[in-house]
Amino acid sequence: MDRLKLVLQYFQSNSESISNGICIVLALISVKLYTSFDFNCPCIPQYNKLYALGVMFVPPLIFFFLGILVNRHTGVMMEEWLRPIGKRSKNPAIVKYMFSAMMQRALLAPMVWILVTLLDGKIFICAFSMIVLYTFTGMPNITGLDLIKLMAKVPCKEDMIFRNSTFRKAVSRYVRCYSQAIGWSILLFFILLGALGRLIKPCFDEHATNLQTRYWSNYLDIEQKLFDETCVLHCRDFARKCVVQFFEGMREDAVLRLPLSPEVRYRGDEDMVDEEEERLHGITKQEQMDQLLQTWFQCKPELDVTRMAYRPRVLFTHLSQYILESPLATITL
Repeated sequence: MDRLKLVLQYFQSNSESISNGICIVLALISVKLYTSFDFNCPCIPQYNKLYALGVMFVPPLIFFFLGILVNRHTGVMMEEWLRPIGKRSKNPAIVKYMFSAMMQRALLAPMVWILVTLLDGKIFICAFSMIVLYTFTGMPNITGLDLIKLMAKVPCKEDMIFRNSTFRKAVSRYVRCYSQAIGWSILLFFILLGALGRLIKPCFDEHATNLQTRYWSNYLDIEQKLFDETCVLHCRDFARKCVVQFFEGMREDAVLRLPLSPEVRYRGDEDMVDEEEERLHGITKQEQMDQLLQTWFQCKPELDVTRMAYRPRVLFTHLSQYILESPLATITL
């Protein structure tokens, strides 16, 4: 349980970890769907290849677009790419970095599906059992269309022609060996490509530039998340204010029936109202909020917090505290 909690905490730490977790879940789902999928080859020369290739490549396309859809970086990347420049300049390297990260995660589940189908071999046998006509030795003494129909029925072991037939088993093993060889070759290629990319990339890219790109891509993600959270708080306070105004008359009638004075009963509500007013930031109408959101999209604030960093602060020392708490200060006041 402790290890499971650590894994969950890792995946909940930031959006990048969440995206990685979603991609891993999609990959596991693809494996589970393939193992539970009952594949039945049509065993017809005109449809074997079409059906098998459809089963091999259509689900990966679905998983690919699903991976793009659930990836948070997709929305952040598109917003950064399409937004007007305004006060903040665009950095194409950030968009490129986020696009690369999105594509790598989206391709995980499709590649897992294709590799599993190749290593299993059933779909490859259905698609290419007729191709071994010119490479496999020990063919039966039939030619022409009858031979094509016979080879198309190789994936159907329950067919009357191939009951207790060593020929069908030999062709199936032959094609499955090709399928597994292609699958292991693709897996080895991607592993070597990833290893070479990790080793060669630092030689061509400046380390400082890479750090800057990663920093500002994370900044865009966190900025969007904080903006959404702030909008939720603002919406809650704005909705509360509207509801209170709507029920203003009913509240006044209820106050008249209370035995206590309104000042005593609603003293805590005044503090809550002041806090809501502070969160609303002076926005009291729908038009003001729409204009503010439009300004955020068209002219995002400049990446400069100098005014916040150098804001003058009041220093409250022990001497000033002693002067304020002294009886002389109280009398003077």
